[in-house]
Amino acid sequence: MSLPEPVFELVPNLSEGRNVATIALAVEAAERAGAHVLHRTSDAIHHRSVITIAGYARNVLDAAVALAGVAVERIDLANHSGVHPRMGALDVLPFVPLGGATMPQAVALAHEAGERIWDEYRVPSFYYGQAARTPERVPLPNVRPHPKGAPDAGSLPFHPTAGAIAIGARGVLVAFNIELETGDLEIARRIARLIRERDGGFKTLRALAFRLDDDLVQLSLNVTDERATPLYRLVEVVCALAKEHGTFVRRSELIGCIPRSAVVSAALYALGVEDSTL
Repeated sequence: MSLPEPVFELVPNLSEGRNVATIALAVEAAERAGAHVLHRTSDAIHHRSVITIAGYARNVLDAAVALAGVAVERIDLANHSGVHPRMGALDVLPFVPLGGATMPQAVALAHEAGERIWDEYRVPSFYYGQAARTPERVPLPNVRPHPKGAPDAGSLPFHPTAGAIAIGARGVLVAFNIELETGDLEIARRIARLIRERDGGFKTLRALAFRLDDDLVQLSLNVTDERATPLYRLVEVVCALAKEHGTFVRRSELIGCIPRSAVVSAALYALGVEDSTL
């Protein structure tokens, strides 16, 4: 009996959140490669789109290369402005093992994608996460937006218009934003420092702060293990810290997909129900 073919998730972050035609071309390129586009979030202020893709190894690999082609053709970083840090037109490209897939397989896909993108489009790549070739490049913040040293794929540090790509292999990540009803960016920065892992806060949490407009700031959160850092607990703490700083949470939003277990645990917590099977 043949085993089912392993499935991978691909979550490209494209430095385009305003041009609808370019975003549509990116989605079409992924689907033409035989992958399935599960979700897309685009934001004009961040000037960024996050596309969630799933498929078999060859399909997600071909989708990654095709997306790089769209980015090279359609995005010029010299004319790009947005609040989110970036180093490439196709900025971040993580491979995530799902059903039947392993992390070493995801690493191999990441490395092959970097080599193919360099060969076809002359865009260099820096490997991060489980795909990193040095310990210093394991954390994404150490790679983007200002990588040090030579790229892992390619002989030039940057493409003249498309920059470089951070290509990684990682587990499932929850991207989660919380907006605060204030225009004071320093409040958001202070809360980000209090809650993120690198400054002694929640395990598996990365946090940045951005100003969206004169009366609104945002905490941009990445949770790399939602069991270690439940979203409901994170929201509770941010609400309490916001109150201490004289403001309040306006709303929160998910970027991309979320594990079912995170939704169930949040719902049960809100209902006051315990479930030892989670």
